[in-house]
Amino acid sequence: MADLTITVTQIVPGSDAQLAYGTAGATITAGQAVYLDAATSTWKLFDANDTATNTYTPGLALNGASSTQAITVQMGGSLTLGAGAAPVLSTIYIASATPGGIAPAADLTSGWVTTILGVGGATNNLKMKVYTSGSTKA
Repeated sequence: MADLTITVTQIVPGSDAQLAYGTAGATITAGQAVYLDAATSTWKLFDANDTATNTYTPGLALNGASSTQAITVQMGGSLTLGAGAAPVLSTIYIASATPGGIAPAADLTSGWVTTILGVGGATNNLKMKVYTSGSTKA
């Protein structure tokens, strides 16, 4: 399979969304997996291959931003990703080795840190429950 293709205009946080706010430290597109860089206090793209950043807890960007612009990040709860992404019901989704990407767990391969973002729900929805293992798949 491949990373989800997000339609940025269709991203809608659910009423149970857990949100964080801050400043982008890179160019970010709505729907991408991001993490808060403790050294710079800015949000950057999460990459399952990057061992320097994979111990951080990721969230999903709700808006696009360039470096130094404001960003809102969803850390948990329901998130509609739109028909283009169409998360599959009951499929586990993880952070991808493509910076900012979201992949089905079946794509997990050697060198990736297992970071669960959530489970596919009904109607193009992702039920976010983030778990960062800190363990790299052998």
